[in-house]
Amino acid sequence: ETLMGKYGDNSKLIYELQDQGGELLALRYDLTVPFARYLAMNKITNIKRYHIAKVYRRDNPATTRGRYREFYQCDFDIAGQFDPMIPDAECLKIVHEILSELQLGDFLIKVNDRRILNGVFAICGVPESKFITTCSTVDKLDKMSWEDVRSEMLGEKGLSPEAANRIGEYVQLHGGLELIEQLLQDPKLSQNQLAKEGLGDMKLLFEYLTLFGITGKISFDLSLARGLDYYTGVIFEAVLVQQENNPEEEPVSVGSVAGGGRYDGLVGMFDPKGRRVPCVGVSIGIERIFSIMEQRVKASGEKVRTTETQVLVATPQKHLLGARLKLISELWEAGIKAEMLYKKDPKLLKQLQYCEDTGIPLVAIIGEQELTDRVVKLRDVTTREEVRI
Repeated sequence: ETLMGKYGDNSKLIYELQDQGGELLALRYDLTVPFARYLAMNKITNIKRYHIAKVYRRDNPATTRGRYREFYQCDFDIAGQFDPMIPDAECLKIVHEILSELQLGDFLIKVNDRRILNGVFAICGVPESKFITTCSTVDKLDKMSWEDVRSEMLGEKGLSPEAANRIGEYVQLHGGLELIEQLLQDPKLSQNQLAKEGLGDMKLLFEYLTLFGITGKISFDLSLARGLDYYTGVIFEAVLVQQENNPEEEPVSVGSVAGGGRYDGLVGMFDPKGRRVPCVGVSIGIERIFSIMEQRVKASGEKVRTTETQVLVATPQKHLLGARLKLISELWEAGIKAEMLYKKDPKLLKQLQYCEDTGIPLVAIIGEQELTDRVVKLRDVTTREEVRI
């Protein structure tokens, strides 16, 4: 019951573990709901934290696109009663910073507000009981055409054709401050209290984002809905945009790499006294980002080092395992990252080849001559330069 009814249409993806001693259990679907429950249980009203951990979806995996049933998310949340849009702007700044730093290519952060969407639904004649399900349908606009979304609204969600057409006029709009200004002047929308509040906050948000200098990558997009029930205000999603300059390359469609928003009512759901703690947060899909990086590396053909080993301890002759063990032990104690092959008498060529394959930069060689002279021969793997130490 902690998880149910918080994820809209996605509740069917919750991994349930039933019949274990009659308890109804489930694996966590995201890190947001457990975070809200933690705040309520510990009566925390003010915290800023990040959390990297596994979550589970009973989904059809598509490993090529970085969709799994068990995967890592990295969440960043700011909880507490603050002035409007300041923490929200910081969350967007963080997403912008992370995606720029990782150099995943061109990205766009779409921003919207649940209150604006609900206002749009209200003035288009959608009954309030259908707001949440209509939201889930609108959320599919990034994967489906407006025609398909419209027919789902009529068929599955039971909206009238007039309502659907009216929604269509709004949800296909996207832009920046000028669009916000335009909607604030919209005679119907400005009459709706919710939408007006949402648009006022959106304007404020864009002013802060301008000061942070990141509006170039941010789009106010009315089709963004995020199908989760717990969002109450601003919502956002970061998507990667395909580069057009190389048309013969297969486009890597990975879609959304981060998402989040404001969820002011969630903590109150878990608090016996219903005490509210406003929260805003963002979640970054780590596997998604990895799958893009892997495709990048594959395409570029560059070698990636999978270890941080600084030196391989090697011997050129037989019966010198003891010397290797002694030296490697000294290196480890000195905090040097060292490795050796787990063979009694490996061939020198094999040991050098291993360095080439794994990108280990140095080899420390000890043969009988070195033992007699009480030295170690240190060799640079790429230049083949040697020094005796």
